[in-house]
Amino acid sequence: MPDASPVAAPLGTLAVLGGGDDDPLLTLLAGLLPDRNLPIEVLTTASRRQPARTAAAYAHSWNQLGCPHVRHLQVNEDHPADDPATLTRLRRAALVLMSGGDQERLTDFLLGTEFLTILKQKYQTEAGFILAGTSAGASAVAEYMLVNGHGWRSLLGGRIEVKPGLNLLPGVLLDQHFAERGRYARLMHAVLAQPALLGIGLSEETGLLIRSGQPAQVFGEEAVVVIDAAQATHNNLPGLPDGAVISGHGLQLHVLVAGQAIDIAGRKVRPGGA
Repeated sequence: MPDASPVAAPLGTLAVLGGGDDDPLLTLLAGLLPDRNLPIEVLTTASRRQPARTAAAYAHSWNQLGCPHVRHLQVNEDHPADDPATLTRLRRAALVLMSGGDQERLTDFLLGTEFLTILKQKYQTEAGFILAGTSAGASAVAEYMLVNGHGWRSLLGGRIEVKPGLNLLPGVLLDQHFAERGRYARLMHAVLAQPALLGIGLSEETGLLIRSGQPAQVFGEEAVVVIDAAQATHNNLPGLPDGAVISGHGLQLHVLVAGQAIDIAGRKVRPGGA
């Protein structure tokens, strides 16, 4: 008989941003560090183009915020995730930021690795550890992530693609650049196809801060959209033929702004963040 005991809430902190200008996220993360001299690692696996330049830009911004020890943690075609030196640096890191780009690169290079096992263990058991992701780096932390689906065509059967993420945030499907790229349709389709998942769409310059034992707090300038199909009264998915229009009734939709919060496990909105 499977063990039904609840899994303890992670002791670490998770911050995810929908992309755009990362400065508000970096300022937030610097303020969360108990000591700005602690080691920070920038993981650029999602970045195909000029990852070193990306890491250098983050280091420059953090240096201006009083964080001098920022390094480029490379995991890609030429740098295996389980390289001993890489794992040593990961174990010592106080903060890991996953940059934007292509979220499938993160799962391609990290799933099934000791690197991911260590990352999950740090997030689960280290009270001072901070994990952050922006854009693709945000999508990848969830249990599932959207990797395809565009505009109104996302309302048609077979026109979206959902893949497993890194599962640092179980029960959630995250999407980014949400309002700016009109991704409502594809997130609705995704949660109708898998109603057990809570769909969360992060607008640019906007994100969620998730701390142990607390509801996920919205920060930033725009909105976080939450779509919940668990109690839908009608759902013509799964099994809908490709090209047919999806249909769902009774979905819950929440639009949250800075200072508001959501209990992700309980699927309950906290309008004032309390």
